[in-house]
Amino acid sequence: MRTLIVYESMFGNTRHLAEVIASEWRAGGQDVTLVPAAEAPSDLTGFDMVAVGAPTHAHSLPAPASRTQAAAWAADPAKALTLTPDAEHEGVREWLGRVIPPKSSPRVAVFSTRADIPRIFAGSASSAITKRLHKRDVVVADHEDFLVALDNRLASGEDQRARTWAQSLLPVSTPEAER
Repeated sequence: MRTLIVYESMFGNTRHLAEVIASEWRAGGQDVTLVPAAEAPSDLTGFDMVAVGAPTHAHSLPAPASRTQAAAWAADPAKALTLTPDAEHEGVREWLGRVIPPKSSPRVAVFSTRADIPRIFAGSASSAITKRLHKRDVVVADHEDFLVALDNRLASGEDQRARTWAQSLLPVSTPEAER
C-alpha cells in the first residue's frame, strides 16, 4: 500500500513522531512517502493511507505569526531550542487549503503534539486538522495527540505510544488476504 505522511514541525518533536510512524509503517510492509507540508503533494489520489501531523500553536495549527514566534524562541539562547530547517515555510494549515480530495478517499489519520497540560488549556492541532479535512469531504479514521513536556521535549513514553498507534493503523493481515 502507498502511504503518505505529511508533517509540520518547529523544534523537531512532530517530525520525530512522523519518522517513528513512517518506520513502523515501513516495517509493516507499507511504501511510505514522508514529507514536510511545504513539499507535500496536494493530490491524494493513489495513496491508500495518509497521516497528517502538526504541533499545536495557540490551541490550533501553526500560522505565520506563531511560526515567527517559534523562530524568536529558538533565537533565545536561554530556551535551548533548535528550529527545524523547514519550520518557517508553509505548513499543514496551508497544505490543507490545497488538498485535492480523491474520488476514493484514503484511510486518513491525524496527529499532533501539544503541551502536557489538560487539552482544554492547550488545544489540539489534530482537532483543527480533522475539522479542515472534514470540510473537504475527507474522512478521518483516527487521531491522536502526543505530549510535549514544558521544556519542549517529548514527554516520557511518547515514542512508544506513537509506535503503538502507528501499528494500530496498519491493515490487518488475514490468511484469506495473503492467498
